[in-house]
Amino acid sequence: MGTARAIGIDLGTSYSLAATIEDGRPKIIPNREGQRLTPSVVAFTREGGPLVGQAAKRQAAANPDSTVFSIKRFMGSNFKVKAGTKEYSPQEVSALILRKVKADAEDYLGERIDRAVITVPAYFNDRQRQATKEAGLLAGLDVMRIINEPTAAALAYGLDREDVHTILVWDLGGGTFDVSILELGEGIFEVRAVSGDSWLGGDDFDARVAAHLEEEYKRAHGKDFPTDGGAKQRLREAAEKAKILLSWAPSAPVRVPFIEADGRGSRHLEAELTRDGFEALTADLLQRMAGPTTQALKDAGMAPAHIDRVILAGGATRMSCVRRLARELLAKEPYRYLNPDEVVALGAAIQAGMLLGLVRKAILLDVLPLSLGVETRGGLMARLIPRNTPLPAAGARIFTTAADFQTSMDIHVLQGERELAVDNISLGQFRLHGIPPAARGSAKVEVALNADVDGVIQVSAKELSTESAVETRMVSCKSLDRHEIVGLTREAQGSAEQDRELRERVQAAIEADNLIAAAEQALEGLSSPETEGQVRQIVTAIWQVKAALASGVSRETRRRSAELRRLLQAASEDRSTLVGQLANGGQ
Repeated sequence: MGTARAIGIDLGTSYSLAATIEDGRPKIIPNREGQRLTPSVVAFTREGGPLVGQAAKRQAAANPDSTVFSIKRFMGSNFKVKAGTKEYSPQEVSALILRKVKADAEDYLGERIDRAVITVPAYFNDRQRQATKEAGLLAGLDVMRIINEPTAAALAYGLDREDVHTILVWDLGGGTFDVSILELGEGIFEVRAVSGDSWLGGDDFDARVAAHLEEEYKRAHGKDFPTDGGAKQRLREAAEKAKILLSWAPSAPVRVPFIEADGRGSRHLEAELTRDGFEALTADLLQRMAGPTTQALKDAGMAPAHIDRVILAGGATRMSCVRRLARELLAKEPYRYLNPDEVVALGAAIQAGMLLGLVRKAILLDVLPLSLGVETRGGLMARLIPRNTPLPAAGARIFTTAADFQTSMDIHVLQGERELAVDNISLGQFRLHGIPPAARGSAKVEVALNADVDGVIQVSAKELSTESAVETRMVSCKSLDRHEIVGLTREAQGSAEQDRELRERVQAAIEADNLIAAAEQALEGLSSPETEGQVRQIVTAIWQVKAALASGVSRETRRRSAELRRLLQAASEDRSTLVGQLANGGQ
């Protein structure tokens, strides 16, 4: 088991840091440079091994092509970092950051560290959480628990509080934005709702300022800003400094000297950015924070008046416009007595301390950030576990075969809020074999999903008559690109009406197809002369349903299906045969 010591790690997009429990209280661990924050930057050099942290960031302008920033944004994807002849996965790059944090903690504490609690954005999906655990393993850490960043912030805020109250955590880091609503008191931390944007963070504000500064350079010199990586990196650093300065100052001077030179001399960038100008440049980014906030309140069944305290986490919440938006949306002043850069790491240390019995036990009830389900016939997603379900969570549903004599079934597990399977995140798939051959709809297969306290998914499928079963842990099956993970809930809200109409069309088609199969089977029992008129009507109705299906008009398909169902029911009543049962089965 190694030492009893464990640390909490905030593995951030821009900065990472660690904390531990000392005398029952969480404490930030400084790195070897004496700083509390370690830049989440890795540089691959020709001489020796990789550089990590401040050393990597310092040389970024001179070595831009081999310096990696914001790798957290690619966790869970098949993205590769190329360095010379080698390629590194996001997990491997993140492991280098974690390895430095671990080594710095060991140096400071004077003992070996082999266990940690690592935080992730609340909106990380299963693949991103698995990738984070893998990075910890590669760094030589036993990852005791993956905990959501806003939940960690809530732990840091509320560990010693006995009064029952409701808090909302706004976590704007370098690359992600999370909103969590929690009820806490008497040692219980219950997450009521989470929402967020996986591709909104301080980096995006920096990029917006950098783009503006490029335009200023073009206006001053009559030519585009150079594409040289070193110049671009210096510009990004200047943009970040201006953003930070504008958090408290009304304006920020920007000077980037010696960008390029020719026969006429050197060219520099000199500009001044006001706070009003900055807020105009980034107004749309700021407004993207409103949607997840409103959604979280809606999911929790609350209004702003129900929130007792607003907690800010993540260095980007220091921007004055962010704090002002929090006041406007939630009608209260954010809590000012926690360092937003450090609060997540402190909460992670508290969680580690609870697992080791070093601090007072608290009951932590987190939730699933995105719905889990499987793909069904017609390319739809059937939800088995809705988002905001408390963890651990489980859900199951019984499905039937779609074809006669079908002996296998593909199980495709999805995560997201859209109606169409293709619009959600694919977590993995497998095939269940051994289904007894029978008429379609006869075999019954139970699919069950389980999400543990880390939000990691397991899936099982079982054919109920033979008890044949398959169980697998989810693995990454394809690359996650930027467009797949950007604003999942926001996308779902914007496409809700379109998705609803599409689901109705697909469901109408599936019901009609099932009804046609039931009707054609029913005709076999209507072969006597007395039923000739009914048979003719049913055959005509079948043809009309098929024509409506071909037209793609769901309203007409439902109308024709209802008429066919009425004829089948009438035939059932007249003859007291199995036709009625078959007709009902076709609904």
